[in-house]
Amino acid sequence: MVPPLFVTQIPITTKELHMFYQIDRELFCFLIFKLHYEVTQSILVMALWLWLEKIGCHNLIHKVASLQGTLINALVIEALTCLQFLERDDLPIPNGGGLPLSEMLMNKNISLEMFISRRYTIIIGIKTVLNETCVRVFNDVLQIALKRKYIIETRGSTTSQTHTFNTPLILPGFPHPLFGSFDLLPRIENLNLSDRSMWIQKKSYDDATNDDKSLFLTFSRGFPVSDIEVRCLFTTDYGDCVQRLIMGGNHVKNDQPLFAIMVLKKMENVDQILSGKRVAKLQINGKHIWARKYEPRV
Repeated sequence: MVPPLFVTQIPITTKELHMFYQIDRELFCFLIFKLHYEVTQSILVMALWLWLEKIGCHNLIHKVASLQGTLINALVIEALTCLQFLERDDLPIPNGGGLPLSEMLMNKNISLEMFISRRYTIIIGIKTVLNETCVRVFNDVLQIALKRKYIIETRGSTTSQTHTFNTPLILPGFPHPLFGSFDLLPRIENLNLSDRSMWIQKKSYDDATNDDKSLFLTFSRGFPVSDIEVRCLFTTDYGDCVQRLIMGGNHVKNDQPLFAIMVLKKMENVDQILSGKRVAKLQINGKHIWARKYEPRV
């Protein structure tokens, strides 16, 4: 990663950016054009590996790229399994943690359990990598792969080839249910990276929004829970974690709140409270509180 000293107002050319990420780009092309993985699968796998590098699995991309194709394919399968565990919480974890090759390559204790217990922190980390790094580094490769896919799928139809190259390209599966939008750039010329978004050393979830850090709480009718009780419950168990609490109900005077939206201070707090579950059941003063990840209405 480029030290902050080297981040200036001077634009970085596309060629320089591609040279810096040359191995990453070669590996991405290998996944698509040699192993024939779907474009969306390939970009998500690369984002996962780049995220793992950010959290301490140094030179992971270089290590993967140096392997034979059969081993790379096996590592892709493990990566896709990790992504599957982020989407679902009803999958059994194989004996040994389920990631033997990845664990050996990284020389770290890593298992599918991590992708359950840290689900929402990891999702935000991968989402950040997708939108800050992948969209810039792999843009031209994505354009080529998607155009080729479109031509193959429309071969023999009456659709003109001119139209295929003028139609805005959309990455299949996006907006993604976990990772949100991924906006392909029409072209990349010189990039002014003075915002440091690609280079600065920061936690992989620093870009989490308040919605990302929010939980939706529900209460039992007939057992009113106060604002103070909610704050006390979570502060006692998880420390000073509550940034904001919005109590809700039927908007009738003196009616008990039936739900609340709680914004937490850190992304890790979401995973700590949910403990790998979709819904966590908590209790204070004999009254139950159910917590799940807040999903804003579109």
